Amino acid sequence: MLDISGKWVLLTGASRGVGRQVAGALAEKGCHLILQSRELGHTAGMVAEFRTRGLTVNALAAELSDQAQVVALAEEALHISGGIDILYNNAAIQTGWHEDKFATEPDEYRRSFQVNTLAPITLSNLVLPGMVERGFGRVVCVTSGIKDQPQLMAYAASKAALDKYVYDMAPHLAGTGVALNLLDPGWLRTDLGGPQAPNDVTSVLPGALAPVLIEDGTCGKWFNAQDYR
Repeated sequence: MLDISGKWVLLTGASRGVGRQVAGALAEKGCHLILQSRELGHTAGMVAEFRTRGLTVNALAAELSDQAQVVALAEEALHISGGIDILYNNAAIQTGWHEDKFATEPDEYRRSFQVNTLAPITLSNLVLPGMVERGFGRVVCVTSGIKDQPQLMAYAASKAALDKYVYDMAPHLAGTGVALNLLDPGWLRTDLGGPQAPNDVTSVLPGALAPVLIEDGTCGKWFNAQDYR
């Protein structure tokens, strides 16, 4: 299994849900962590906990619906680390459920695409060149298996666009030592997934680390976290 101890990680949406689980798992692997949330207070407890264990951890606040803050997040993370080795694009929003399946508003699409599509693509494009230059990198984009639910079309469409980015970019990374892949965490009981979801958030592990720990050059693949339970 790939040894990622000492690797620098930028993890978005780190303060809760899937992000919190992934942060803990990467900490166990000995990674240096840069944790993004909307407010520093959201990750303060995690930072304190990880530092008591002797880990290198930094927290950065950024509103991913603001493109300027997304760019600033990448620049600050690169400054802190000297080079990101693992980018985990986890953060996402989901707009409200519409009983009328034709009622999704244009602004809901705009907000969803900014956070769920443009932010992870921007971060990826800013860190991938350095990964290629160094001959190592892992980029994981959290996606969704959602389908046949036009009531949540803004969310579904934004994730489909992110998938397209990964599938089209991946062939151009072949042989570089950099892997760009998708991770479907499954339907989980989180703030986004809701209380009716069948799976506890802890079930995202160990599968959530599968696209990070691959050693065979796999790139452009959809990983299902629930397959690794």
